[in-house]
Amino acid sequence: MVNAPFNVMIIGQAGRLQYEALLFAASLRHCSPGFSGRLFVAVPQQGPLWQKDPGIRNQEVLQALADLGAEILPFESKAFGAAYPYGNKIEALQAMPKDEPFVFFDTDTLITGELAEVPFDFSRPSASLRVEGTWPKPTLYGPGYSGIWQSLYSRFGLDLLSSLDLSQPEEYWKRYLYFNAGFFYGACPRAFGKRFLTYAQSVRNDPPPELTGQTLEPWLDQIVLPLVIHSFGGGRDALPEGYLDGQTSCHYRLFPLLYARESDRVVELLQEIAAPNWLKKVLKGYEPIKRMVYQGRGEKVRALFDRENLPRREQAIRNRIKSEGFWMR
Repeated sequence: MVNAPFNVMIIGQAGRLQYEALLFAASLRHCSPGFSGRLFVAVPQQGPLWQKDPGIRNQEVLQALADLGAEILPFESKAFGAAYPYGNKIEALQAMPKDEPFVFFDTDTLITGELAEVPFDFSRPSASLRVEGTWPKPTLYGPGYSGIWQSLYSRFGLDLLSSLDLSQPEEYWKRYLYFNAGFFYGACPRAFGKRFLTYAQSVRNDPPPELTGQTLEPWLDQIVLPLVIHSFGGGRDALPEGYLDGQTSCHYRLFPLLYARESDRVVELLQEIAAPNWLKKVLKGYEPIKRMVYQGRGEKVRALFDRENLPRREQAIRNRIKSEGFWMR
């Protein structure tokens, strides 16, 4: 099965993200020859919400992105900017082509299989289920999960009950719709982005009383995303398991974590796509890629861990890497 064309969007800006964008684009071209949509690298433009110009000014990076068929998509930060950079993914959607299906990926992702064969149903949006119960954290005096989530669903006229996974126990975080915002997709980026922005600003500027004692940083995008997805008729079961965050994509997050816990296939793919000299010349401008990928530090990190028996908590993985002096970000 091959989908009708759809577009892909990632965020790019000065610093780490521009190099991750290059690797994302290289992995997409290498692993997904069937992808026939457009790849947009959305770049926030300088403005009052940024202390420093966030744009990509490195001409070698821009040329390499162009050579990989990526299109730079400038957008204006009107709501978030430097105060909440995760808001880039919300605001950039408004700059995407209207009424064309889209998939957003966090830039620290590699495409590892044929994206065109993922069975997206764009009329039923969804997002990454590679998620832990990071929010909310109910306090001793309440309200609990149900009270907190009910206040948000009620705020936007949504039905909480139809979003619940009733196979999970009451007051357990998995009962409630919750996603990682590492990828999400929908039928129209502008409609999706407009609602995402409306909900996010409402919660940030005027949180329901039930959210007293809950932190919105950095979880705001993940708090609001399930509400947006549910409002468009999507949910947790809209995409079959095993594709994204599986055989077709890998959200590695940071290079030391990639080498510590991802499969041999992902590591081999990273080495392969980073190998061409024209790309290597550009990627070496970013110290973690230079040391981890090209100078062998990644393999030293990899030797510290048994992928079949990783520590349960990510913090333990980070601490081990740091104790050996190999941590980079």
